[in-house]
Amino acid sequence: MALLSLENVEVGYAQTPVLHRVSLTVEKGEIVTLLGANGAGKTTTLMAISGLLSLQAGTISLETACVVGLTPSEIVRRGIAHVPEGRRILPRLTVWENLELGGYLREDERMLKQDRERMCTIFPILAKRKSQLAGTLSGGEQQMLAIARGLMSRPKVLLLDEPSLGLAPKWVITIFEIITRIHREGVAVLLVEQNTYLALQIAHRGYVLETGRIVLSDTASALANNPHVKTAYLGG
Repeated sequence: MALLSLENVEVGYAQTPVLHRVSLTVEKGEIVTLLGANGAGKTTTLMAISGLLSLQAGTISLETACVVGLTPSEIVRRGIAHVPEGRRILPRLTVWENLELGGYLREDERMLKQDRERMCTIFPILAKRKSQLAGTLSGGEQQMLAIARGLMSRPKVLLLDEPSLGLAPKWVITIFEIITRIHREGVAVLLVEQNTYLALQIAHRGYVLETGRIVLSDTASALANNPHVKTAYLGG
């Protein structure tokens, strides 16, 4: 039984179709990467899963329960958290306040406090910056905060959209180490990432999305050795 399942999902903007019968799964304990060029529909796929876009056809299920038609807040309650491209932290709030907002749907104050402290263990730099305005953090620190904020809802599946975008190389390595740690702690990950090489290094499986259609799916190691993937996404 898949943890997260998309079956024949179709999504469009106004009269323009974007996703065409997209089907994919994420199993418990997996990192799955969704590869593709800019404009292929990767971000649209994540937005559809998190309820930010309406489906024109198809189904999306979490542990066999359909989540189509639920509000984004209810989807978060069910166990799906979305860390969007560009981080979208709240720059005029402190690091601590951003973390609190990540758990705004929860009512277990004692556990929330524990989870805030846990985020500071996973992301030690946030402990040092917790009273600092989020907008004054470096790009890498902001990405850590965005991921930590997503984890505050205690998700079963974490959707990550371009977590390394615009970061210095040292931060890219750090972010990928954090994604691996999150996975080890029991959170499944669906990863959209421009750095195909690193994505395939940490993923178990992957899908290739081109012009809104899944054209390839395989283990990460098989995709890394696939001639089409090598030519199109790994520089030959």
